[in-house]
Amino acid sequence: MIGRLKGILVNKQPPWILLDVQGVGYEVEVPLSTLFDLPANGQEATLLIHTVVREDAFLLYGFSREVERKLFRHLLKVTGVGAKLALGVLSGMNAEEFAGAIARNDIAALIRLPGVGRKTAERLVIEMRDRLAEGFFNGATMSATAGRMGDAVPLAGADQEAMSALEALGYKPAEAQRMVKAVPDAEALPVEQIIRLALKPLAGKA
Repeated sequence: MIGRLKGILVNKQPPWILLDVQGVGYEVEVPLSTLFDLPANGQEATLLIHTVVREDAFLLYGFSREVERKLFRHLLKVTGVGAKLALGVLSGMNAEEFAGAIARNDIAALIRLPGVGRKTAERLVIEMRDRLAEGFFNGATMSATAGRMGDAVPLAGADQEAMSALEALGYKPAEAQRMVKAVPDAEALPVEQIIRLALKPLAGKA
């Protein structure tokens, strides 16, 4: 199983990235919390990997911090939560914010995450509370994600790419469109910055 990859970042097309490791290109799906922490294309990046092997696919999920990978793995154990929803949770709030929402029984904050309805939010609170009590954060770096943007270059149609990325993470098309349209001059910004600004109002309500 692959547990870590270190190589040259070739391309970022949220929520996917392409990492060149000694001539082999690995497609890795990452949450936005990790995407924002990646350097610019052409620079070296290191990701902690969660590998899923299925009969029809070999899937890689990447994280910049061990606490994110641990949370992702614990979320997969929650009834009704798959990889897409787990990535959506980590894209909507970082691990520390999620732990705070669980500790406060903040159902309203959880419902704002892509793909999370009231029943799922209530299930997350119930099932994740015990895991938080067990201290799955222990031994992990608790510093907040720095959110480096690198030397990103504005891309043609970046606003459309940002909408597609938000939809891939679980936001409905109309909601993704509304979020991107609320970003001033979105068409002139890099994809990562558009997504960050689109999500900022939601984070502010958490």
